[in-house]
Amino acid sequence: MTNTSPAPLWRPDPSRVADARITHYQHWLNAEKGLAFDDYQSLWAWSVEHLEEFYESLWQYFDIRHSAPYERVLDGHHMPGAKWFEGARLNLAEQVFRHHEHEPERPAVLSRSELRGLQTLTWGELRERIAALAHSLRELGVGPGDRVVAYLPNLPETMVAFFAVSSLGAIWSSCSPDMGTRSVLDRFRQIDPKVMIAVDGYRYGGKDFDRLSVVAGLRDQLPTLEQVVMLPYLNADARLPGARYWDDLVREPAPMRFEQVPFDHPLWVVYSSGTTGMPKPIVHGHGGALLEGLQDHALQLDLGPKDRYMWFTTTGWIMWNAQMSGLLTGATICLYDGNPGYPDLGTLWRFAEETEMTFFGAGAAYFLNCKKADIRPGDWVDTGRIRSIGSTGSPLPEEGYRWLMDQFDDVMVAAISGGTDVASAYVGACPTLPVYPGEMQCRYLGTAVYAMGDHGELLDDEVGELVVTKPMPSMPLYFWNDEGGERYRDSYFDVFPGVWRHGDWIRITPRGGAIIYGRSDTTINRHGIRMGTGEIYRVVEEIPEVLDSLVVDLEYLGRESYMPLFVVLREGVALNEDLAGRIKAAIRDHLSARHVPNEIIAAPDVPRTLTGKKMELPIKKLLLGQAIEQVANPDAMANPDSIAFYSEFAERRGTAGRDRGDRD
Repeated sequence: MTNTSPAPLWRPDPSRVADARITHYQHWLNAEKGLAFDDYQSLWAWSVEHLEEFYESLWQYFDIRHSAPYERVLDGHHMPGAKWFEGARLNLAEQVFRHHEHEPERPAVLSRSELRGLQTLTWGELRERIAALAHSLRELGVGPGDRVVAYLPNLPETMVAFFAVSSLGAIWSSCSPDMGTRSVLDRFRQIDPKVMIAVDGYRYGGKDFDRLSVVAGLRDQLPTLEQVVMLPYLNADARLPGARYWDDLVREPAPMRFEQVPFDHPLWVVYSSGTTGMPKPIVHGHGGALLEGLQDHALQLDLGPKDRYMWFTTTGWIMWNAQMSGLLTGATICLYDGNPGYPDLGTLWRFAEETEMTFFGAGAAYFLNCKKADIRPGDWVDTGRIRSIGSTGSPLPEEGYRWLMDQFDDVMVAAISGGTDVASAYVGACPTLPVYPGEMQCRYLGTAVYAMGDHGELLDDEVGELVVTKPMPSMPLYFWNDEGGERYRDSYFDVFPGVWRHGDWIRITPRGGAIIYGRSDTTINRHGIRMGTGEIYRVVEEIPEVLDSLVVDLEYLGRESYMPLFVVLREGVALNEDLAGRIKAAIRDHLSARHVPNEIIAAPDVPRTLTGKKMELPIKKLLLGQAIEQVANPDAMANPDSIAFYSEFAERRGTAGRDRGDRD
């Protein structure tokens, strides 16, 4: 790699640096701790070298509300299993209501959907509804440790439900209603929920989708459910026999109570992609989500009480959980539910203008689609009001950075990269640093993230595995039903013992920034929604004509995502339009429309290892241009002749790809 530094696309002006929350934090460190740092890199180095002192400073700086003090910050740097802030008792929801306590009329949530016009929920109303719902859930028998699941869109009610559940010390888990029955059951069935809150349907892209029968089916197939709470959303008159109804549960005022729980008490269960079997139910704690949420949003993204903040998401993506953390800073949250491209790609920009948004976040694919469609945000929004543009979900290529810079007067492109696994970011934004094309500005404070080579060596300005060498408070407490923690260890610590391997390719630049080059494993990340190949196989291979299948996603920095699905068919069966259509419909209906393949190809066989595992990563590398002898050892294959088909396919597609690139 070259050490030549490119010219920055943006530098913060002196007033922005002076006003930034991270600058205020550094002044606090100097005044309270006698610590001074010349630049961000020296601050980052201190934060990872003195991990305990750093996280204790966050606790003190943000004045974390607690009912019992901690005995120590951290019991050691071992992973997994590091214990943070033992003895402390707190509640994440309580921290939210530190802001605007004397200004209950200030907006807490601004929302719009394809079914609803612009709505405002004040801080006072938010508190009242959370308290009322929490009281009703308590009367339904929900208490600390019980699981409450949600089949809800990105609505204010979903936010109310989450904070009500967390205030009780119960455990939250959500899926978006555009997910099919199989995907939802694969997730919720693992955690034995007590209550489910669900909508009757939703509208997306101008079309209505009734979900009453799906909700009824979920109720029948979740044997531990004691109650379903219905939120009539698509149809105000929708009814499900035996269900309770949202309006009834939030009608009666009740006092606000926050159950005091240990720092590592479970807050929510989120789910991995399901690459090797069922999606992994990942459990995060109150304290870790609280501390990392404050750091990520207040210090790194520079959010505060004057901001209006959106990260366009669904309730099935970790960015929904992350957006909830925006309230910890006192910011107003802006929620949009619907198709961002309906009736056109100006929809979210118009929403940004009517909410007077200051921070606009979305998946990288959305911005690239706007660029391709020659969208000009300035046609709809005051480009001087938006101070930051957040991007995640997949790498934002250089042209994406340049397009955004061309559209706005003075904006920080806050590209971030993290994951469901830690409910946080590893690398991303800093309001006091310049922005370089295609490069995230920094490694996050307290996050010992590096590029690591195949033999465990740390790499300088070279592409390697994204690893974290010291614990983070928001690392998973455990996986649900993973007695002994074997599945947890195998997921993150199987390649480099004692070192967290995330599954991305990363390069740390000489400037201390980071460039992500896509997934190093076989998780498929389409438009910000992660899905494991195993979930796709379960659906595709239930189709009678399909004997076997293999799917890869060729998402890579600077290239358009291309996801082919290879199918091995029964003898005498041809891949015609009807069969291809049924395969796509099965994926769309049972899993996600985002994971419908770009192309379906009939293949003679699926390459497998001697132990019978599908060779997804080798085929992905082959299709990305690596030589066949570099990706596969015939002696380690059960069917070595099978790979020739994929090598020929790669050669054909490689030529076609270069031709397309030349025309561009």
